[in-house]
Amino acid sequence: MTEAKSSRESDTLDRILKESRNIRGVSLWQDAWRRLRRNRAAMGSLIFLIGLALASIFTPVLPLQSPIDKDLNDRTFLSPSFTPVSMGSREGLKFRDNSLTAELNAFEREVAEARAAIASLPSPTDRAEQLVQLQQRIAVEHPFNQLWNQLGPVSFAMVRARVAIFGDFAMPSLFGTDKLGRDLLARVFWGSRVSLVVGVVATFVSLIIGVSYGAIAGYFGGVVDAIMMRIVDMLYSIPFIFVVIFLVTFLGEDSVKKVLDNYGIDQITIFYIIIGAIYWLTMSRVVRGQVLSLRQEQFVESARTVGASPMRIVFRHLVPNTLGVVIVYLTLTIPSVMLFEAFLSFLGLGVAPPDVSLGLLLNDGVEALSIVKLFWWVVVFPGAALALTLFALNFLGDGLRDALDPRMKNR
Repeated sequence: MTEAKSSRESDTLDRILKESRNIRGVSLWQDAWRRLRRNRAAMGSLIFLIGLALASIFTPVLPLQSPIDKDLNDRTFLSPSFTPVSMGSREGLKFRDNSLTAELNAFEREVAEARAAIASLPSPTDRAEQLVQLQQRIAVEHPFNQLWNQLGPVSFAMVRARVAIFGDFAMPSLFGTDKLGRDLLARVFWGSRVSLVVGVVATFVSLIIGVSYGAIAGYFGGVVDAIMMRIVDMLYSIPFIFVVIFLVTFLGEDSVKKVLDNYGIDQITIFYIIIGAIYWLTMSRVVRGQVLSLRQEQFVESARTVGASPMRIVFRHLVPNTLGVVIVYLTLTIPSVMLFEAFLSFLGLGVAPPDVSLGLLLNDGVEALSIVKLFWWVVVFPGAALALTLFALNFLGDGLRDALDPRMKNR
C-alpha cells in the first residue's frame, strides 16, 4: 500500500512538473494587450484613431481642395456634390491657363531667372537687398501661399509632393461648401489636424508638469507634500476659463504679438502651452497618489541603499511604475483638451482664422443656421468629426483602464 501510494504521488508530481513547464509567464503589459484586444469597442476606437492620425499627418499630400480659397460668386453654401474640381480654376486667382501646375511652373521659372540675375550683380550689398526682396515676393505671390495658409517647411514639401502626384486634380466637395464658398471636406481634414495637434501637445505639456510635480510631492511627503498640494488646491479654486480668456486676450494684443513674433512664437503655440498649463492639476494628484503607495516598496529601499539620489529614485524608479495610470489618464485628457479648444474657438478665443479647427468650423456652422433655409452640412460634418474623435478617445481610455488594472490580470 505504501509503495502504491508513493508511486501515485510520484506520478502526480511528474504530471504537475510537465504541466508547469508548458506554462509561460505573462507580464502586465502582455496581459493588458491581450485583454485590450478582446475589447471590441476599444480596438475599433484604436484603429479609427490610428487612421485619423495618419490622415491628419498626411493631409497636405491628399488631393483635397484649398481650405482657404473663397468663391463668393458661384460656390457659397453648395450642398454635397460629386462634381469634379480643378485646382486653380477659379477666375479670381488669375492663374495661368486656370491651372495650379501651370502657374507653379511659370512662377518657379521666374524665380530661377531672378536668382540668376541677382547672382550676376557685382555688389554684395545689392545682392543681399535683392535676395530679401525676392524672398518677400515669394512669400506673397507663391501659388501655394494663395491656396494654403502659412505652410511650414514640412507641409510645404508635402504640398509640393501632392501637386507632383495629383496635378490639378482635387476631390469633389463631398461635404459641401460654407458661406464663403470654401470646401468643407478640406476644412474638416485641416481642422482635425489642428485640433488633434492642440489636444496632443497640450496634453503632453500637462503630462510633463503634472507627473514631475506629483511624483516629487509624493516621494518627499511631509511638509513638502503638504505645501505643494495646498498650492494645487488653491489653483483648483481659480475659474480657469476666465484665466484662459484673459491670457489669450492679453497675448493677442498687437504690441504683445509683435514681441512674441520676434522670438518666433506664434499665437497657436501660446495656445498649446496655456491649455496644457491648466490641465496638469489632476495629473499631479493622480501621480502623487501612486507614488505614495510605491515609495515604501523594496525596490525603492534598494535604490536608497545603493546611494541613488532622490531625483533618480523619483524619475528612474517611481515614475515608470506609474505609467499604466498615466497612459489611461492621457487618453481621457486629450478629448477634454480638444473639447475645451473647440469651446474657446467657438467663442472666437482659440484658433484664429485663416487657421481652422473643428471648434471654428462649428462656430461657422452655427452662424450659418437659418430658419429660412437649412444648410445642414455645415454643422453635421464638423460636428460628426469632433464627436467621433471624442467618442473613440473615451472608448480607448475606458478599455486601457480595464486592461491595465492589475486586479484584472489573467482574467
